Amino acid sequence: MPKLTVDGIEVEVPAGATLLQACELAGKEIPRFCYHERLSIAGNCRMCLIEVEKSPKPVASCAMPAADNMVVKTMSPMVKKAREGVMEFLLINHPLDCPICDQGGECDLQDQAMAYGRDRSRFKENKRAVEDKYMGPLIETCMTRCIQCTRCVRFSTEVAGVDEIGAIGRGEDMEITTYLEGAVTSEMSANVIDLCPVGALTSKPYAFNARPWELVKTESIDVMDAVGSNIRVDVRGPEVLRILPRIHEDVNEEWISDKTRYVYDGLRRQRLDTPYVRDNGKLRPASWKEAFERIASKLKEVGADRAAAITGDLVCAESMKALKDLWTRIGSPHIDCRQDGAALGGLRSGYLFNTTIAGIEAADALLLIGTNPRWEAAIVNTRIRKRSRMGRFPILGIGPQSNLTYGVDWLGMSPEILAKIADGRHPAADLLEKVSRPMLIVGMGALARPDGSAILNAAGRIAERSGMIKTGWNGFNVLHTAASRVAGLDLGVLPGRGGLDVNGIVDGAQAGRIGLVYLLGADEQEWGAKGAGLLGDAFVVYQGSHGDKGAHRADVILPGAAYTEKDATWVNTEGRTQQGFRALFPPGEAREDWAIIRALSDYVGETLGYDTLSDLRRDMIKNVEVLGEIDRVTPQDREWARPGKDGVIGAAPLSLPVADFYLTNPIARASSILAECSRLFVGRQTKMAAE
Repeated sequence: MPKLTVDGIEVEVPAGATLLQACELAGKEIPRFCYHERLSIAGNCRMCLIEVEKSPKPVASCAMPAADNMVVKTMSPMVKKAREGVMEFLLINHPLDCPICDQGGECDLQDQAMAYGRDRSRFKENKRAVEDKYMGPLIETCMTRCIQCTRCVRFSTEVAGVDEIGAIGRGEDMEITTYLEGAVTSEMSANVIDLCPVGALTSKPYAFNARPWELVKTESIDVMDAVGSNIRVDVRGPEVLRILPRIHEDVNEEWISDKTRYVYDGLRRQRLDTPYVRDNGKLRPASWKEAFERIASKLKEVGADRAAAITGDLVCAESMKALKDLWTRIGSPHIDCRQDGAALGGLRSGYLFNTTIAGIEAADALLLIGTNPRWEAAIVNTRIRKRSRMGRFPILGIGPQSNLTYGVDWLGMSPEILAKIADGRHPAADLLEKVSRPMLIVGMGALARPDGSAILNAAGRIAERSGMIKTGWNGFNVLHTAASRVAGLDLGVLPGRGGLDVNGIVDGAQAGRIGLVYLLGADEQEWGAKGAGLLGDAFVVYQGSHGDKGAHRADVILPGAAYTEKDATWVNTEGRTQQGFRALFPPGEAREDWAIIRALSDYVGETLGYDTLSDLRRDMIKNVEVLGEIDRVTPQDREWARPGKDGVIGAAPLSLPVADFYLTNPIARASSILAECSRLFVGRQTKMAAE
């Protein structure tokens, strides 16, 4: 490990570290524009110049490897003059339009010009003007401001895996643009807004809405998928104005998907803000008392044996805990958190992403089964791409072929291939056995089928055969699409003894054996009309935040809070418990979901034993300890058992659970921004040039 001296401080750095990293280890701040820790080194901006002893000129610290016995100065007169000169050059063409730029107040160029630049410029020439480019409905461009740092180009190529942003021209004529000036088709595209150190790339939906000092910032957790990306919710008054990523190295690094970033306008559209009851086929506003009395009366009429509950994809752990407790108190075993009918449950290692998201980088081979991680969990897909770029990482796929931004050897769509691999009758079995840390990912496209349990069992046998499960390594992974699913399974929101699962509840409702169905945020099924839909003539109670599919079928509607409007616990696909915090209050008479269920329990005559959120959490953690281990993943490699049941794998080809990345839940479907993205990137049919 090289040892060098930085401003009189001796530091030891890992082999291959750059001088910029060495300076930061010594506690010295080095300005930069083009350098970024997660991107390749470009050396474009020259802002990171430092003085190295015996070097005749300043050195770009981002591109110079550290070596033994180097003597580095970061604040010498040579460095100060060099940085002032670089900043002077950068500002030759940059327009002085900070008062109207959305980066104003959080702009790297603005900050570094104040800290390291001169107080005046010697250039009197006219500034260069560059035509703005079209990059889609999410990214606003003002390319006259661009300093050609190429961060956006490198992100698009290296992280997103979409080679659609690049540079044309040379010297003074150089411009950053998209291929054929089209929209960037990556579901991670808007991260270039955060990367841009100037105001060249800003958020189009957020443009001219607010200044950063006007916003109240709240840390929270994303629920658009099961990754649990760490986010910051920025609010002004009663409205969410933007959502930004927070750094979490083990989950989302510092990226978020476009759906996570731009779903916020769906939080204020199609909201339920008052209770409703249905009279003579029509819904009308009602008081909470009337709605609760209607439910209690109907529950008493049908009896506990004919009452069922289904929880949806965006429900927090506290709400599911309260509903499960209520259903236990009234004596009904008919409850299920698996809205899509996925064959999951039992031992925890059988339904987790056991490798962990960060652990993907240590894997040697990957088998994808009925999943498209690019649409089901875009952050997980970037990790897989990151690992594939390191080299020697064969990826096999069973299911419909998808463009995942990295090379995949597709084996076919038949699930019967799984049985052949599990029995060693397929070449893929040899490949998985030869590597030391193989992994597989089973998606909901494979599990939400009648033979899902048999497929899960076959995946477990593959894991056993190939040595995926051993001390320190567990390569068996289930990729969830619902943010609520793991917490629901942890809490045991599953049918009790003699209870019905989702399919059984639907069949029972159609046959008249189920008289009341409680839908807690369950919006992903086409429930249909009363008498003609999936739930037949059953009395339906819907509790949720948006007037979506569940509300359309309901006989009573209870308005709940969205994920930004409550303190809540979430468990991501890898089993990591995280907590989100309330950024604003629910609209109108809407209330937090657990509080609604607690109030309903009084009318039902089965009062739940907690009055505050802290009491509920204490009871929840007492029952399920992992829900109290915040931001921790408990290794499951010593608890392995086959997750599925024996059965026959069907011949039907595997399908994918997500047909439209942008419209996967009621909040996303209420968003006009995501609707436009869906129209552009999912709805259109792309033709080949030869056509």
